[in-house]
This record gives sequence, structure tokens and C-alpha cells, in this order.
Amino acid sequence: MKKFERLDGLVAPLDRANVDTDLIIPKQFLKSIKRTGFGVNLFDELRYLDEGQPDQDVSNRPLNTDFILNQPRYQGASVLLARRNFGCGSSREHAPWALEDFGFRAVIAPSFADIFYNNAFKNGILLIKLSEEQVDRLFAEVEASPGYCLSIDLEAQQVVTPSGEALSFDVDEFRKHCLLEGLDDIGITLQSEDAIREFEARHRAARPWLFRDVTEA
Repeated sequence: MKKFERLDGLVAPLDRANVDTDLIIPKQFLKSIKRTGFGVNLFDELRYLDEGQPDQDVSNRPLNTDFILNQPRYQGASVLLARRNFGCGSSREHAPWALEDFGFRAVIAPSFADIFYNNAFKNGILLIKLSEEQVDRLFAEVEASPGYCLSIDLEAQQVVTPSGEALSFDVDEFRKHCLLEGLDDIGITLQSEDAIREFEARHRAARPWLFRDVTEA
């Protein structure tokens, strides 16, 4: 998992509440568990005018030019600005996979669905909760300023606007540590690799019959 320390990123505004995980990545694309390749189908129903299918060549699909991610001013965005209850619906981990694969490292919203919140942090995406008033102001500023970027400092727990205003946010200390160090669940487990090996060696020595090849019987 990529470390997250500081991000200076272009902001893309998704001005709708209750965005569910089926909208983030539709169900027909859930056949793979590789974690990669989902970015082209992020918000598929909003980005394209036809119905997408798995393994489809997207290069010739008709684009919805009104959708923000298809507009030139938001190309290369790494910060998604959203409304309340982002990530509701099913628990599919493919939703944060698709966001990360597309290039988003942070999502800012007033609130997030609980399961999505956990999945996003475990996949290297920082979710930032700001007040409705603060989010409203950011939407207005993004709309008024092409190329609008935010500086996000995870260590300081601050979002800094182009005018220099610092917006503080809360984040659980353990989740913060994992993002700063780039540790997903596997990475956390591997920190105890030596202890695991020692346990396995003791277990094998104490109970050798458990490890005997059944073909030897």
C-alpha cells in the first residue's frame, strides 16, 4: 500500500449525496479480485452513455461530456469532493479499489458509510470529514476556480486551501499510522514475521505428527 503523508491535489467535485458503492463501481465489474484495472469503470454509469461490460475496450465508448471526470478541467484530479453519506450501499471493497486505481488518494465529505470508511483506509485512501458548511464553501470555490487544488497534510491533520485557510480534521490514530507507514492488513501482519516463524518452528517441534505427509502412512 502506498504511503500517504502529504498530498497537493487537484479537486474534482461530485455534487450529489448518498453516492452508493454500486454507482462507484457497478456490480458487473466485480468478477476480479486483483485490486487493479477498475479505474476505467469508476462511476461507469455516469461517465459513459452506454452500458459497460467486463473486459470491454472503453476507448470507443460514448462519453457523457457533462460528467465532471470527463471534463478537461478535472483531468488528473486526486482529491474527490463529495456530499454526505458517500459510499453507502453494499460492502464491496472494489469501490475503494476503483477510486485508488483511477488516481484518487483522498475523498472529502461531511459523512461516509461505515463499511466503506473502513475499506477505504485499508486500501490507502484518506477519507476526510468536514462540516456541511465547510464542504459547501469548498464546492463554491472549486466551481469558481479552474485548477483548484488543496494541500492535505495527514501528520498535521489539516486541509489547506489556496487562500491559506487551514481546515482541521480528525482521524483515528491507528488508521493514521497505517496510512503514514503504508501498511495494509497484510503489511501489519508481516511486521510480526519473525515471531510467526518462531511460533511455527516451536509448533512443528512440539507436534510433528501434525505436519507428517499423509502419503507416508
